[in-house]
Amino acid sequence: MLLGLAGVACLRGQATCPATPIYSPCELIFEMTAEEAAQNPNPYLTVTLHAEFRSPRHRTAMMPGFWDGGRKFVIRFTPLKPGDWDFRVTSSVASINGKTGTFTATEADHPGFIKPDNLRAWSTTESRKGHLWMGDTAYTFAWIDRATFDQMIEARSKQNFNHIRGLVMSPRTDLRPAYTSPDKPNVEHFQELDKRIRAMNAKGIFADLILAGDRNHLVKVFPERQQRERYVRYLIARYSPFMITWQGVQEFEEYTDGRALLKEIGLLLKQYDPYQQPRSTHTLTTSAPLLPDGWMTYIIYQSSSVPLAAVERQVYQAPMVNAEFAYEDSGAGKSHPHHVSSDEFRRRLWRMTMNGQYPTFGNTGTYGGSKFTVDPKYLDSPGATAMKAWFEFFERTRYWELEPFFEVEGGVGLALGGIEYIVYLEKPGPVSVVTEKKGYEVYWFRPATGETIKEKKDYKGEKFEGRPPDDSSDWVLHLSRDGRKESMAKSWKFESRPIFLQEPERNPQKIPFEIVEPTADPLPVGKPIKFAAKLTRETRASKAMLYVWEAEATADQQGYRIIGDSQSGDFTLPAGLAKNYPAVVNLRLYGLNGNGKLYQLDKVEKAAR
Repeated sequence: MLLGLAGVACLRGQATCPATPIYSPCELIFEMTAEEAAQNPNPYLTVTLHAEFRSPRHRTAMMPGFWDGGRKFVIRFTPLKPGDWDFRVTSSVASINGKTGTFTATEADHPGFIKPDNLRAWSTTESRKGHLWMGDTAYTFAWIDRATFDQMIEARSKQNFNHIRGLVMSPRTDLRPAYTSPDKPNVEHFQELDKRIRAMNAKGIFADLILAGDRNHLVKVFPERQQRERYVRYLIARYSPFMITWQGVQEFEEYTDGRALLKEIGLLLKQYDPYQQPRSTHTLTTSAPLLPDGWMTYIIYQSSSVPLAAVERQVYQAPMVNAEFAYEDSGAGKSHPHHVSSDEFRRRLWRMTMNGQYPTFGNTGTYGGSKFTVDPKYLDSPGATAMKAWFEFFERTRYWELEPFFEVEGGVGLALGGIEYIVYLEKPGPVSVVTEKKGYEVYWFRPATGETIKEKKDYKGEKFEGRPPDDSSDWVLHLSRDGRKESMAKSWKFESRPIFLQEPERNPQKIPFEIVEPTADPLPVGKPIKFAAKLTRETRASKAMLYVWEAEATADQQGYRIIGDSQSGDFTLPAGLAKNYPAVVNLRLYGLNGNGKLYQLDKVEKAAR
């Protein structure tokens, strides 16, 4: 939010910041007088406070302040440019209102915050370098004992994790409350959260902040819209100056009218966060249905579905972070179907990667689920080792430009044409890759250990054929023009080629499949329904078709729901698909063939309870 600022002068004795490196938060601290405190017994409700900061280039931003207990108020601000910054404070408290000052921001070797870039990638704001998002899940990082937290951050930093996602407030009654009432934050909770986010940031780790739990938790704590707005603005004031992202609520589909609620808080974040930190929300499958509402800047998934990942990669223009494709059970136990073995976790990691998603890790011994105790002995699990190997592999690539590549047999591929080709072989065996006719170094990478084997002879041609060193595990083939990539890193722009979205083929006469089920009229809500698609033209490409089924009650504006990811089977329409029944439902079937061609077929149905 840009505002005018005139007549700023530095007054002696006013609160100010010492010399502050760019991208490091500084704090202006103010206190009410005893008389003002008596007039404001609940300052969280009655006191307004913000400061206007003018940069060395005379651009101005507004930063809200927050109550920090007792008579204390804080305005936390992170300068993004070096030089002298002026500020002026506006407040409903007379002794604070009108205070002005100046502080100096110094140069620092800091990459900056992160932002979406190149359609589906991430870059840093200061250096515009690629940001290889690799996350961990620690829902209770704000509550676990400090020694365990410190051990976790140290371990994850060494393992190359640069994001940790967790709750700002929890629905669990056994944990310290964030609010003692809708109008009274537990300041001690937020002060501890401040310290932990600072500790994460000091290790280069972003905090992915989930504002509330699932099952209407946010609305239960804050039933009134004004209370929710006050909460969001409080979080912006405390946390937007840090290295953070916003992740909405857990599983928005479980909320009553979840889309409207997320639009409400998402637009507040968009309006009041001066740093425009990335915004999305957690989900049961995909948060992409909320993109049309104009507040979300990246998509979050909770799904190991390869068809879903492949299809939405072709449709949407936003970075994709898979927060829950699997949690690794390396000994702590499992309570959900997506709690899987270390080997299965690794395979899912690479399946999702090959469809262009950034991964978030979780181990049942460390993720902070209600049925599990956080135990540091699970920090060095095989899954964490596989994540570290994954990061070190992709650090050697131009990962921010890689796109799914379909001219592959024996595996699934990503490529930057003519520069590098990456093929994941979940089942080792012969592999062939169509390439641009260049010379490439040939590497074989073992995902389980990070071992890399370079073939003695380079490859030059238009079709690589080979097989991995052994058949004992999954492998990754990497054809790379190392010298060319090194040259590009020195002289080329962030993106070396344009990336285009695919427009699905919607003409039924050109679509090689048809919907043959469901046939019920109306479709019953909450009960299994048979679905099936039938190929009408069989080719090599159509036989490899990936299918995704969506249902949407457009008039009720709840967004679509993913109901199937195969050619045939059973799906169940969720009750939250519509507000009122009977409802008109648009049944949408996507098909992505083996050559990467996307088709879309729509059918209108009725649904009833």
